[in-house]
Amino acid sequence: MRRFVALLSGLTIPLLLITPATATAERTEPAPAAISWTPCPEVPEMDCGTITVPVDWKHPEGGTFQVGVARRKATDPAARIGVLTLGAGGPGGSGVNLVLTSPRRFSPEVLRRFDIVGLDPRGTNRSHPILCSTDLLTQAPEPLMKSQADFDRMVAYNKRLRDDCRARTGPLFDHVDSLSTAADLDAFRAALGERQLSFWGGSYGTLLGQLYAERYPKRVRAFVLDSTMDHSLGTQAFMDTETWGAQDAFNEFAAWCDRDSRCLQHGQDVKAFWRGLLERADRGELHVPGEPDVPVTAFMIANEALGAFYDPFNWLALSQLLADLDTGQATGDSTLRMSLTSAPKTSAEEVSPNPLQIFCLDYRLPIRDYREFAGHLRRMAKIAPEMRYSPIALVTSVACLGTPGPIPNPQHRLNVRTDTPLLVANSLHDPATVYPWALGATRQLGRSGRLLTYEGWGHIVLGRGACGNQIIESYLLTQTLPAKGARCPAVPPAEVSTLSEPVAPQPGTPGWGFRF
Repeated sequence: MRRFVALLSGLTIPLLLITPATATAERTEPAPAAISWTPCPEVPEMDCGTITVPVDWKHPEGGTFQVGVARRKATDPAARIGVLTLGAGGPGGSGVNLVLTSPRRFSPEVLRRFDIVGLDPRGTNRSHPILCSTDLLTQAPEPLMKSQADFDRMVAYNKRLRDDCRARTGPLFDHVDSLSTAADLDAFRAALGERQLSFWGGSYGTLLGQLYAERYPKRVRAFVLDSTMDHSLGTQAFMDTETWGAQDAFNEFAAWCDRDSRCLQHGQDVKAFWRGLLERADRGELHVPGEPDVPVTAFMIANEALGAFYDPFNWLALSQLLADLDTGQATGDSTLRMSLTSAPKTSAEEVSPNPLQIFCLDYRLPIRDYREFAGHLRRMAKIAPEMRYSPIALVTSVACLGTPGPIPNPQHRLNVRTDTPLLVANSLHDPATVYPWALGATRQLGRSGRLLTYEGWGHIVLGRGACGNQIIESYLLTQTLPAKGARCPAVPPAEVSTLSEPVAPQPGTPGWGFRF
């Protein structure tokens, strides 16, 4: 525990880089919007609809758009507690899809007593998605820049992409921040006729939960932040904590290889084997297994590994992929060759969704020039001698270079004062929403937060064992918090019934897409 606290205390962000939190007054009740429910095309026994909200909540007279919503009614209306809102990760995940798949996420008791509801965050899916030229998205340079010329090229590319996406998307492009989505969620609450919300948000969806609780504390019944964001971090703190998490996840994979004979690198020095692969990739000696004309970079390998770390079920497949990269031969049974394809994944469509703008309006992570970027790389390499860096940290910070300021939802320390404390749940070895973020967010919540630590691996706690499931669902049903310092033991991967969705960063896809 001391090393986590030390890491956080050494990464305090300069206050000049953020907007200070202010005391939050309860917002006025929005006028209820009408929802015309119809059967969902995918699951007709559930309800789908839309609500109309302003493009810009600060200037509601400036135009509106429709937000997609969904509802699964409680199976026992007489025992109904209220609504349980599901917050999607991403950015780019779908709250509507979470509702449609809710029967496999929650116990019959939760489904019996709650209407399960969700919305697609503005700028995504059924809520006026951000659209960009597919061809331009596939031209994205690799985020691992090597010179000032690369840096200038990336800034110029980002501007071209922003201009293209804004032209195709319209005015909403500049108003897809999570703070605006929190206002959409409160409009949805009013339209449902509910006084309070219960909430389960996963990964990037926890930012929506944090912002809602901060703005509307009296409308919070029970909020779960599962695998939480820390919206107080500046550039260095964000990069360093993410990089620490990537290395920690690699260390856990290497330890599994040491103890499990199924790992194809069992009996070897796994870290030396890995470093050798990256060095060969640096020299241009590696290629896609079975495709000798398609080179593989060290960034691609690290990125693929990070995606595998999202779920320990993937460790065996990652071991197979590394063995295939070593020999250059495709075994036919490697299941992790998602992004190492013979060509960038393109679409026959002229436009493709690109929700990364949401992150760029939620996080300001300035990097002045290549010299500063190279300094970040050197520091991250010391934190992560095997992984070198966090691919997520590189993708997000680089993709937002040149974003005009000020952004509408800059980082700040949480100022939440709710009657019922929020439950923060996090895996000890989460490669994306890293454990130090959970410590930081819980510390900021103070009396309005309580941390549940899952001592295992992977991203998203719900679904990783009976202990975590029971604590999360008991809290949602009864508002009963676990004891301070509550921990759930790690569950061997073979015994986990995972409910998390594939959320690996995907090189080769438009915009080097990623998802928390």
